[in-house]
Amino acid sequence: MTLPAAVSLTTIILTRNEERHIARAMASVAGLGGRVVVVDSGSTDRTVEIAQALGAEVLRNSWTTHARQFNWALSHLPAPTEWVLRLDADEILSADLVSQIKTTLPGLGPEIAGVTLRRRIAFQGRPIRYGGLFPIRVLRLFRHGAGHCEDRWMDEHIKVAGKTIDLPGELLDDNLQSLTWWTEKHNAYASREVVDLLNLEYGFMPRDSVAQLGRDQAGLKRWVKERLYARLPGGLRAWVYFLYRYVIRAGFLDGREGLAFHVLQGLWYRFLVDAKLAETRRYMQQTGCDAPTAIREILGINIKHILTR
Repeated sequence: MTLPAAVSLTTIILTRNEERHIARAMASVAGLGGRVVVVDSGSTDRTVEIAQALGAEVLRNSWTTHARQFNWALSHLPAPTEWVLRLDADEILSADLVSQIKTTLPGLGPEIAGVTLRRRIAFQGRPIRYGGLFPIRVLRLFRHGAGHCEDRWMDEHIKVAGKTIDLPGELLDDNLQSLTWWTEKHNAYASREVVDLLNLEYGFMPRDSVAQLGRDQAGLKRWVKERLYARLPGGLRAWVYFLYRYVIRAGFLDGREGLAFHVLQGLWYRFLVDAKLAETRRYMQQTGCDAPTAIREILGINIKHILTR
């Protein structure tokens, strides 16, 4: 059983070299029916071939940021589309969540603009249950025309105009790539997060934000990150965050894989961000250049070129 024909749903999946994940992601939403739109940014593997073979409509667009890619996808959706589901290629909807969506959507009144889902992270095949990381409530399902992705460099969220409800089913983030791939990805993420932190201080880019204390989980986390965490001493705050997750929030109960995850994602990654931030600021002091120039020279990211595309 899929959603009634009267409820039009389109799932958007952004891809680049996701042949390892795309079939699994599409299979997890097959029970919902509706369309799957894959927006590809230059895959050189079999991602597009697999997606098309499984019935997805594939659009192509060059990459700038996650937010801009997703908003571009929203503007190119086939008609009619009443509801939109954003799904990353390495994510899976649980059978319970699919059932809840099918049961819930047809009965929602026009005042409901979005639905938050409960996202869990898996690391090296083990679901992470502790450390304060589940449930992470993410707004991924919303009425077309009532929501968009905030225009941020990274860590973007969907914003909607209207009320939201929460479904208890699980959205699992389970990336199957190697640890080497994971660390390289987070090394790149660390550079991008430095851009966000410097922009918070110098304001060289527009900054759309959901950071409103008390509104929802995403807004509260952003508020804490921007108003509290960002003001703590660099380096020290990475240790504080790790101890909070691993000791106070019982991350040690996640076992061997959990230890690797909490150390790498909760300490190493955060410390790397701070070290890169210190390096970039040091270059600014030594040369007298502005933040975008230092970002280009130290991090290899040309802000002006990317954001004017």
